[in-house]
Amino acid sequence: MGEAGCLIAFEGVEGAGKSTQIHVTAAALRQRGIAVVETREPGGTALGVELRRLLMHRPGNPPAPMTELLLYLADRAQHLDEVIRPALTRGDVVLTDRFSASTIAYQGFARQLDVETVVRLDAAVRQEIAPALTVLLDCPVTIGLQRARGDDRFHREDEGFHARVRAAFLRFAHDAPDRYRVIDATRHRDEVQAQVLAAVSECLELQ
Repeated sequence: MGEAGCLIAFEGVEGAGKSTQIHVTAAALRQRGIAVVETREPGGTALGVELRRLLMHRPGNPPAPMTELLLYLADRAQHLDEVIRPALTRGDVVLTDRFSASTIAYQGFARQLDVETVVRLDAAVRQEIAPALTVLLDCPVTIGLQRARGDDRFHREDEGFHARVRAAFLRFAHDAPDRYRVIDATRHRDEVQAQVLAAVSECLELQ
């Protein structure tokens, strides 16, 4: 790893175990003396917490798909400015629970907005910041939904919605195998953790 920091995204369907693997990975890296920032989207900033509430827990009618997309992108813009860019400038490793791939998968493919528009708007917000590695924790939708905790409106979407999300993630990984590592999240927890740590260590060029 060079002087600049490194952004690593964790992606997957609901219940794939992203949060758990981020915590374990962060702890392992800190034991090696590496500065790590754990964060998430939405909700990685104070403003993001409010946006998360609006996106996931607001009562009444849900936001329109385009409104939803723009709220996620507003969260990302603030997240980049307040958390991610400063951490990368310091040389930290940033582990984020969801990033651009989720926006394209959920709002583009699952909500069926125009994918090219979603990609273009996301690129404008990111301004060339992208994960060096995306860890895709993959599992069948039915298993993920059984495991998932929480009662936000995404957990309540039908299986077809989540199947489109999963298919999109796997498509991204197929199209960019150098930047994705697909890990079977149905395996034993220790095996999943070992594979995640191996992928992250390779990305960071750790011996």
